[in-house]
Order: sequence, then C-alpha cells, then structure tokens
Amino acid sequence: MTQAENTPQTEAQTEAVEAQSTAEVMPGMEEQLQAAERKAQEHYDAWMYAKAEGENIRRRAAEDVSKAQKFAVERFSNEMLAVMDSLQAALAVENSSIENFKSGMELTQKQLTNVFEKFNITEINPVGEKLDPHKHQAISMIESEQPANTVVSVMQKGYALNERVLRPALVLVAKSKD
Repeated sequence: MTQAENTPQTEAQTEAVEAQSTAEVMPGMEEQLQAAERKAQEHYDAWMYAKAEGENIRRRAAEDVSKAQKFAVERFSNEMLAVMDSLQAALAVENSSIENFKSGMELTQKQLTNVFEKFNITEINPVGEKLDPHKHQAISMIESEQPANTVVSVMQKGYALNERVLRPALVLVAKSKD
C-alpha cells in the first residue's frame, strides 16, 4: 500500500468521524421541534401568568376605588355626629330658658364651624364684591348706591369645598343707575 492509497481511506474515515460528531452536535429535527415546543409552552405559561396578574391588579384596583367611594365621607360623618349629639341634647332639655337655648345653639354652631374648618369647607359671603357667576347666583337686582353688579345683600350664604363651589350664594345685586 502506498501513501496515496492510505490517504483516501483516511479522508473517508475523517469524513465519517466528522459526520458522526456533527450528528451528535447538531440535534435532529425532532429534537429541535421538541425544544421549540418546550420554549413556546414556557412563553405561553409566562404570558398566561402575566395576564392573570394583570386581571388581579385590575380587580383589586376596582375594589379599592369602590371602597374609597363608599367610605370617603367616613371621617366627615364622624365629626358631624358630635354636632348631631349637641342638637339632640339641646332639644331634650325640657325646661330651658331662651338664653340657655341660644347659648347651646351658639356652641353647636361653633362645633359645626370647627368641622367645616377641619375639612376645608369655606363660607361664601360676598357682600360688597362684584358678582361672580361661578360663586354667586343673583336672585334680583335692586337700586343701590353701590356700583352696578355689586352684591348688595346675601339671602343665603354659599359654601365651597377646597375652593370648589358646593352651593353658590344667593344674592341681591345693585342695578346700574340709568
């Protein structure tokens, strides 16, 4: 055997060994498909988990909003109970003089004013101010020495909560002198 004869066999053997090692290194189509299916299932499971987590967050947020709406006035209500108690106590007194009744009403009004201050409810009492249709509701116009469209008298005070009008003041406004 010559060297030339040895070389083709060696090359064939080398190619067979390379083909065998390549077959071992490169997975078959079935193995690739199974790996892709496993990976797809992992991604699907992660997506389903994220979807469920999103639904849970949305549901919890809706419950929180519902509870906040339902119990938003709880603190205010508790403060108003003290005012109600004072009014009921005043009405329960059988032999009360007008002076005692008046002083009890003044104390109750002071209690109510304190509650309003605590919750930033402010009074709108615009005597002498220019008419502001956002804060005042003109009932009538009357002759007055004041400039036109100036509030002359307040029939019913208005109230604002955190500078947002709850109820406009009912007012009489000065007419222009024509």
